[in-house]
Amino acid sequence: MDIKAFKMELPKYVEELCGALADSGFEAYAVGGCVRDSLLGNTPHDFDLTTSALPQQMKEVFSSYTVLETGIKHGTLTVMCGGSGVEITTFRVDGKYSDHRRPDEVKFTSRLCDDLARRDFTVNAFAYSEKTGLVDLFGGISDLEKGIIRCVGEADRRFEEDALRILRGLRFAARLGFSIEQNTAKSMIKKRELLKNVSSERVFCELCGFLEGKGEAVERLLIDFREVFAAVIPELSPCFDFDQRSPYHRYDVYTHIAKTVGACPPDRKIRLAALFHDIAKPLTFTADLAGNGHFYGHPEKSAKIAKEVLQRLRADKNTAGAVERLVLIHDDELSPDRKTVARLLKNLGRDTFFDFCALKKADISSHAAPFACVGGIEEAEKTANCLLAENFCLSLKQLAVNGDDIKALGISGRQVGAVLQRLLDETVDGQTENERSALLSRAKAIVKSQK
Repeated sequence: MDIKAFKMELPKYVEELCGALADSGFEAYAVGGCVRDSLLGNTPHDFDLTTSALPQQMKEVFSSYTVLETGIKHGTLTVMCGGSGVEITTFRVDGKYSDHRRPDEVKFTSRLCDDLARRDFTVNAFAYSEKTGLVDLFGGISDLEKGIIRCVGEADRRFEEDALRILRGLRFAARLGFSIEQNTAKSMIKKRELLKNVSSERVFCELCGFLEGKGEAVERLLIDFREVFAAVIPELSPCFDFDQRSPYHRYDVYTHIAKTVGACPPDRKIRLAALFHDIAKPLTFTADLAGNGHFYGHPEKSAKIAKEVLQRLRADKNTAGAVERLVLIHDDELSPDRKTVARLLKNLGRDTFFDFCALKKADISSHAAPFACVGGIEEAEKTANCLLAENFCLSLKQLAVNGDDIKALGISGRQVGAVLQRLLDETVDGQTENERSALLSRAKAIVKSQK
């Protein structure tokens, strides 16, 4: 890539802020991820700026703007412009990181090179201004072209400063489909225990970001950096190299988990469910007389572990609940016939049904041949889409009768809901037609039979 020829498209509101700083005699650069994304041909969503102006000087420059002191201790102000908030940080050098999370203190500097030297990875250490062009002091362009995540400077020091950078680097590698440079990789594994100093919320956020990366990269990184992920989720460790002793499986438990995760669509709920779906297999292993392994009850115990881990990581309740449910049902059989699919759509809901199918396809595709066939699941998906296209009755709202209709028959209280649910079940099973007169007639028969 020709650095001199590179021109970054800056939004007008970013140009305005950079121009205001330049007009006051200060340097101003777009920095970090927005420059990296532009170099990769992607449209940046957020723009961060770095400047030679001190915080008080920034306040003076932007006195006519709304300015938020979001991190003034560390030289960061957020300036509102064009309906967007832009973080602008003074060139700085970070002091000691006692807690492996944030610097105890920072020192402001007049040199851009000092500021870029403190950053995490070479592909995030770019700066750009329209006047200067692209600034690449640490070989970031070369690493982008080679598809490498490499620490700026000494890797051990970078991770000792902020241990979350370990997961952050893996997230970048997964999202970009990159590999981890050798020394950086060794340091990630060596310094993995420092992740215990990082808040659960930050860990969970980075883990989800990693899992939403490119499938092949996620699978590869889960395997190559298994010790790192086990530092965050120790329950994964017993799965390492655990022989399933089954003709249905060609991989040990952990490798199977990693391949299943990679085969899932990049949805955090589905991939989290894949990460946990077989985690209890070492705890439930038994061998029959022929020496074949069995894992009776592993979905239930895996779901329990998933719940405990996600609570520990402070996952949001919606995500945790969805993951737990998918893990619990992942081993359920799925037939493509209309009745079975209709029942599942009713019981699970549309979204969970298709998430369930996606997880099962990924799981089965990681089995040993000839047991890796997903044709039946794909047929079930087709059946489901046909039922949905037909507007087949799958919910109480779709029934041709409602609560008032049932009450008009002289039914009251909880019995109304019970009768409606019975009608829905019979409609889904094809026993009763979803037609008003037929449903009312059936409702009368149900009530009569209960007297």
